[in-house]
Amino acid sequence: MNIDNENIIRLCSFYVSKWHLITMLLPYINNKINEKMKIATISETDLNQNVKILINKLNIKNGEKILKINWNNKNSNKYSNIRKIIDINIGNEILIIVNGSNEYIKNVNKNINKYLKNNISKLEVTNTKIKIIDCYEITEFNNDIVEILDKHDKIFNTSGEKEITDIFEDYSRNKKIS
Repeated sequence: MNIDNENIIRLCSFYVSKWHLITMLLPYINNKINEKMKIATISETDLNQNVKILINKLNIKNGEKILKINWNNKNSNKYSNIRKIIDINIGNEILIIVNGSNEYIKNVNKNINKYLKNNISKLEVTNTKIKIIDCYEITEFNNDIVEILDKHDKIFNTSGEKEITDIFEDYSRNKKIS
């Protein structure tokens, strides 16, 4: 169940390796930091080393701030930790990056949805905007792509946020791709 609210946007992303994921995310995160967006990660795997290596090789303006993001936030999939991530950023725009297996992402989103359902009025009053990017490794899902796309508003790739139909032209919400 997704919460239907204009201040909550869900994106999905597909990647082939940690390097591909980090390479996709870094320019986007750099821009979001410039926009004063608060950023949190909930990752099944530790991405710290990959981020450090790429930050050191690339000339990214907000490299120091990006390095301060917890890229090894494995235990944040629990409801209490998700509540803490969102509560400390109430009133701001929040970007939550979720990375892991399909089951891990489902569990995280179940807890995010539980929080949103219980706190939607607080989020509306404070005009808190939340953007969630669920990042799926291509080898982690089989024929679930339509199910994944149906749960998201947009898709995120190396060129940024896109409409799902811009990437999957034959896609129609809640309808199988031929």
